[in-house]
Amino acid sequence: MNLNSIALHYVHNVRHKAQDELNWFKQQPNLGSAIEHAALGINKKGRKYRHQWRLKNTSIEAARQILIKNCDAISKSKDFDDLFALVEGLCKPIKGIGELYIYDTSLRIAARLHLMPRKVYLHAGTRAGGRALGLDINAKTLELSKIPLALRKLKPHEIEDVLCIYKDYFSKAGEKYAKDDLIKRSWCG
Repeated sequence: MNLNSIALHYVHNVRHKAQDELNWFKQQPNLGSAIEHAALGINKKGRKYRHQWRLKNTSIEAARQILIKNCDAISKSKDFDDLFALVEGLCKPIKGIGELYIYDTSLRIAARLHLMPRKVYLHAGTRAGGRALGLDINAKTLELSKIPLALRKLKPHEIEDVLCIYKDYFSKAGEKYAKDDLIKRSWCG
């Protein structure tokens, strides 16, 4: 399986679920409702998302309270970077709240605000996938121009998903794909 196959596998097997999640947040009756559900990590069935299972309820509740109090500031976000920085600034000091929670919560709120990312945001899982592909993972984000060509047909938040979901596969085979892609990039200019 090469990177093109991985991108296609994502499109055929994961994209619809991920888009369904974001659509649910987009369709919340108001921003407060979207923030509430995003902060609690609650899906349309009223259950916690898998990424939030390990977090303490006290940490999640503290994040919810602070995000709800800042609903007005959140509504004024100009783009995803602005929203992410705000959520990070508000939630990072809360014990037990990490970068994955901050990204997931920001992305869900962003769906309601129509402010999707234009870069690929990195956290532990995406860094592992990026490292396996030979990408520079030292920054908070990756510009699309730094992403392997085969993955650039996906949206930035989908690339984030791919780097995280397929990280173990990349660890086994990533060097070969990264080298192949570098050769292709040099041909494409």
